[in-house]
Amino acid sequence: MTAARLASISVDLDSLPHYCRIHGLPESLLDERARTLIHRVAVQRFLELFAAVGVPGTFFVIGEDLESDPGAADGMRRSHAAGVEIASHSHAHDYALTRRGPDAIADDLARADAAILKAVGVRPSGFRAPGYTLNADLYAATVAQGYRYGSSAFPAAPYYAAKAAVMGALAALGRPSRSVLDTPRVLLAPRVPYRPDPAQPYRRGSGAVLELPMTVTPVVRFPFIGTFATTLPQGTMRAAYRTCRADAFFNFELHGVDVLDATDGIPPELARQQRDLRVSAAKKMERLRSIFQWLKDDFDVVTLRDAAGQLSATL
Repeated sequence: MTAARLASISVDLDSLPHYCRIHGLPESLLDERARTLIHRVAVQRFLELFAAVGVPGTFFVIGEDLESDPGAADGMRRSHAAGVEIASHSHAHDYALTRRGPDAIADDLARADAAILKAVGVRPSGFRAPGYTLNADLYAATVAQGYRYGSSAFPAAPYYAAKAAVMGALAALGRPSRSVLDTPRVLLAPRVPYRPDPAQPYRRGSGAVLELPMTVTPVVRFPFIGTFATTLPQGTMRAAYRTCRADAFFNFELHGVDVLDATDGIPPELARQQRDLRVSAAKKMERLRSIFQWLKDDFDVVTLRDAAGQLSATL
């Protein structure tokens, strides 16, 4: 009997202050409502999408958001009750986490786990690194925390090149990004699930924590992610999807802003920098509903935790 092909849909719940940091903008631009838009508005919209299509999802939540915003903790409790997996996106979403040393990294992950456990009553099974940046120290910390899987590898050449260009342009303008450019070795990481080499986690090895890379197309490694899914022509995304449809595992990664637009109360300065915010939320949700349905038609859609459970026996 042929094993079922699996797909997962995950959402990084990065709050808007992190987008200000990426674009070199002052966080003072954000009022209290803007700071909480991801958890108070985007989470509910994603829950509606999951329910409408009849698929599960995984939310990657930042621990300090759960501690500072009661609404975020309440939203994660409701999401957990609805069958959404709640996974860790670190405690502080420090883009330079891999540079902090083993003790600081371990402390960050432990604090995130504690915040998630307090909010939903269950420790997370998985982890996604801030900015998708992984190294040996961070991988070792995920092993020590007992995670079942990580989902940080993003071997997307076009994304890497665009990120480098934007960071260079912002530096030239005198408002450097707080983001961090990963090692080019990430571009050679496997595009399919694998067990990492603990010393070089973008290479295959025998590490205890399974890595579930975010989906990129074969050869050119074009990223199939929410930002492009909601802004590029649907025909382009359909063509990219077809090149990955035969994969044993499809990992569709999104962000909370993928269901927001400028009318949701986002400062104009940030909306100008974040081009996807110029697309209406209604259009974005319509597009995502279509893609979720593609996945449901072609794959067995499961949470990342369940995908790791099924894939780990063969890797």
